[in-house]
Amino acid sequence: MKSGQLLPTTIAGSLPKPFWLAEPEKLWSAWRHEGAALDAAKQDAALLWLKEQEDAGIDIVTDGEQFRIHFVHGFLEHVGGIDWNRKTKMGIRDNRYVVEVPTVTGPLSRRRAVHAAEARFMRAHTHHGLKFTLPGPMTICDTIADAHYGRRADMAMAFAEILNEEARELEAQGVDVIQFDEPAFNVFMRDVKDWGIAALERAAEGLNCRTAVHICYGYGIEANLKWKETLGSEWRQYEETFPAINASRIQQVSLECAGSHVPISLISLLPDKEILVGAIDVATRRVETPEQVADTIRTALRHADAARIQPCTNCGMAPLPRDVARGKLAALGAGAALMRTELKSR
Repeated sequence: MKSGQLLPTTIAGSLPKPFWLAEPEKLWSAWRHEGAALDAAKQDAALLWLKEQEDAGIDIVTDGEQFRIHFVHGFLEHVGGIDWNRKTKMGIRDNRYVVEVPTVTGPLSRRRAVHAAEARFMRAHTHHGLKFTLPGPMTICDTIADAHYGRRADMAMAFAEILNEEARELEAQGVDVIQFDEPAFNVFMRDVKDWGIAALERAAEGLNCRTAVHICYGYGIEANLKWKETLGSEWRQYEETFPAINASRIQQVSLECAGSHVPISLISLLPDKEILVGAIDVATRRVETPEQVADTIRTALRHADAARIQPCTNCGMAPLPRDVARGKLAALGAGAALMRTELKSR
C-alpha cells in the first residue's frame, strides 16, 4: 500500500474457493485434497487471490480465507474444550436458520497457533498492507452450542482470551490489520452493549496493529436474503450500537452500504473511527460499475471526511462465481481510483 494513500481499498472477508481446492460457489464445501497436497492447494489458492487483489488495485489485501472452510469453524477446529462429535441443533442469528453445530463441553483452550503460518506465508508474498480476519467472540457464541459455561457472556469472554492470544501472534507475523467479524452485532443489539463490546475489546487487548470490527448483514445466501426482506425500507440496526462501538477501543468499523437499505448517514454516529464503507454488494452476481462504487463513496463522504474512509466489500464473496468476484474486486479498485482523482481536482 502506498504510504498515505487516500481511500485505501480492502475486502471484508472470503473470496471464492477455486474448483480444484473445494466445491465452488458453496459455503462449508469439503476440501478436495488431504495432507501435504491440501496444504499446497491452499497456498496456491491464496496466491491466486493475492495476485487478483493486487491487480484490481486493492491496497490492503487478505488471504481470502482460502485456508479455512468457514470463517468461524476454521478457527474453532484448533480449540480445545469442543466436542465435534456431539452435535447440537441450534438456531443461528436468532433462529434465522437452524443447523447442527459442535458443542463446548469443557474449559476452552488454544492448543496451538491457528493461523500464524498462514499469515507468515501471506506476508512473505506481498508488500501491500495485510489484513487477517478472525471470528468475533459474540458471533462464535452464536455459531456453537454451550454445554459448559451456562452464559453466553462467560463463554464469549473465554473465547476472547483465546482470540487475543491468536491475534498477538498474527501481529508478530507482520499483519497490519486484524479484523474481528461480528455479524451477530446486527442481531443481538442489547447483548452488544451489555457484554459484546467488552468481549471484543478483550480480544483486541494489547495489539499495536490496526483493529477492526466487521458488522454485516451476512452472505448472499437464501436465509439471509429472506431475513433482509423483513427489515423494512430502512435498516437501522447500526443506529442502536454505533454510539457504544464509537466509545470502544476498536479503531475501524466495517459496515454494509451498497445494495442495502442502510442509511449511510448513520456513519455520523462513528466520529472517532475509520470507516470501511461496504461499496460492493455480495448478495448479487451483478458486477458493479466503477461509477456505482464511486457514488457509494461520495454518499459516505457527506458524513465522514476522506481521511477516515476505506472502500470495502459488504461481506465475504465465498458463494459467488470466481469471475464475478474478480469483476467486483476490479470495480472496487477502479471506483476508489475515480474518487481519488475527483477529490484531487476539487
